[in-house]
Amino acid sequence: MRREVWFGLSIMAAVVIGVFILMPAPSAMSSGHVGLLMLALIVVAIMLGFPTAFTLMGMGVIFTWIAYHGADPQTATRQTLDLMVQRAYAVMSNDVLISIPLFVFMGYLVERANLIEKLFKSLHLAMARIPGSLAVATIITCAVFATATGIVGAVVTLMGLLALPAMLRAGYNVKLASGVITAGGCLGILIPPSVLLIVYGATAGVSVVQLYAGAFFPGIMLAALYVGYVIIVAKIKPSFAPPLSAADRIVPLPRFAEVISAVSGSRALTGLVGAIKGRRNDGVPMRTLVRQLVIALLPALAFVAVMGLSYRAITAPVPVDAAAGLQEMGREPTFAEDTSNAPGGLQEPESGGALSEPPSDEPKEGDAPKSGGETTASPAAAPVQTAPAAVTSDAPVADRVPAPAGFWISFAIGLAALVAFYAFFTFARLEIFKMLLASFFPLAMLIIAVLGTIVFGLATPSEAAAMGSLGGLLLAAAYRQLNMRVLKESVFLTAKTSAMVCWLFVGSSIFSAAFALLGGQELINRWVLSMDLTPVEFMLLAQIIIFLLGWPLEWTEIIVIFMPIFIPLLPHFNIDPLFFGLLVALNLQTAFLSPPVAMAAFYLKGVSPPHVSLNQIFGGMMPFMGIQVVALVLLYMFPGIGLWLPNVLYGR
Repeated sequence: MRREVWFGLSIMAAVVIGVFILMPAPSAMSSGHVGLLMLALIVVAIMLGFPTAFTLMGMGVIFTWIAYHGADPQTATRQTLDLMVQRAYAVMSNDVLISIPLFVFMGYLVERANLIEKLFKSLHLAMARIPGSLAVATIITCAVFATATGIVGAVVTLMGLLALPAMLRAGYNVKLASGVITAGGCLGILIPPSVLLIVYGATAGVSVVQLYAGAFFPGIMLAALYVGYVIIVAKIKPSFAPPLSAADRIVPLPRFAEVISAVSGSRALTGLVGAIKGRRNDGVPMRTLVRQLVIALLPALAFVAVMGLSYRAITAPVPVDAAAGLQEMGREPTFAEDTSNAPGGLQEPESGGALSEPPSDEPKEGDAPKSGGETTASPAAAPVQTAPAAVTSDAPVADRVPAPAGFWISFAIGLAALVAFYAFFTFARLEIFKMLLASFFPLAMLIIAVLGTIVFGLATPSEAAAMGSLGGLLLAAAYRQLNMRVLKESVFLTAKTSAMVCWLFVGSSIFSAAFALLGGQELINRWVLSMDLTPVEFMLLAQIIIFLLGWPLEWTEIIVIFMPIFIPLLPHFNIDPLFFGLLVALNLQTAFLSPPVAMAAFYLKGVSPPHVSLNQIFGGMMPFMGIQVVALVLLYMFPGIGLWLPNVLYGR
């Protein structure tokens, strides 16, 4: 029998033995203990291979009937059936879940547009001089593709077909190559648009928009840690990740590039400018030269656009006070009021900080008449006809504020980087840049259209997912991959995935109701509160439990079964559910990498060569699990990594 089977059986045996040891005698068992028994039986049944959704529903219905039967045997069956209908209807009427099939459909369409192959090839060539370039290109490709689709199985399978043979041919260590693909493919459950975040948001009642904004930088941080680990391994052990050979770095040049480089050298910008001037464009059409020059200047144009928009934003004039240059209603200004030197036409109070009674136009008893022939208008006098809050013609116009020194420092650094970029921008790099434009630019536009509209509040997740589905159709059509077979497969897989998620929610809802009816939640709450934990200790306990649950269970089961147990305890410890959700999403990366239910390993094994064993894949995943733990610690120590963007955008 295989070792992973023994491992799974050992965990199940530990659960069963623990239940028998910790549970009281049947005569002393309360309904809360029955709820905990149901929880243990569900975990064992799922590990035995029973379908999660129907196991939750079946166990939930049985134990709900037990709970109702203990109260009133006559109405137990009717109440149980009523609860099933109510819970199923509550899931169907949940608006948050509408975005799941749309995001999944978008992901399957993007997968079939064959963009990932072009993106991997262009990144592979662009990073040829970086240690472990193939592995680094694999991680970046997975991160970019995860932003366009949150389907882990699709990313791992495609990269297993594309990157694993390339790395094995280049002499990469089998464990390192396997770990890179499986860990990079799992980024899709953390980087938005992630189905996990939608499921957590619907379970915990947290805004999916804020979860997307919060998970963006932790996902980038985790991908950067993966890249750093690969580069360090390639430096310390070059045999694990050999550099690319000179033949693999060769980029075939088109005819115009060969003609110009033969005359004016390999630098693209100077060669194209010289050819346009007429001295070195022998046999090259002017239209081709202009088009290639525009493509070569795109980085400079992007730099100018970014810096120009930044300059306008940071030097925007300070809004003028609405009271500046306004006349007080119902009163004409007197010559005694000198407002010419006061900023904004307002006079500073005479007393320094002391409050005084506002001046009154009515004479007080015993006051002397005003000199200079001035008389005070009585209430019966004719009202002065003045425009209400009319702006005077000499109102000051706000000027732009000077740009801070940091802007000019950033401008100088960016300009120096741009000059260095063009100094080494050869015709070969121009071809790589065009490959990146053809593969990355469409995905970037789709990502901006989907995530940008969600994060900046221009659209709800469901609306943005609908636009993303349309974008996926357009991408597949633009790359001539949209046909009836592709559309049929995408719709079928979307329906299959969406049905799985929705049935999981129905089963989870019934299970949660049964667990609450039996008093299991109350029993756990009393047990946790009796431990008198600090918020830090509770957070550590919760994350350790979730980490251990990731070994035998998948993330879907952990979210729908155990999050309803943890969420009610968060207010007592004053823990933000958004921050807790980000920690959980980062922690659940391990659910795809930890045996025996490491789905990423089985996805990769299904497309890997026969000599790549499952144990080698498991061994390659272990260092990346350690990196995930490091990322979890960093996010906990520096919460701003996940909370800064939601705080800036939504003022949390």
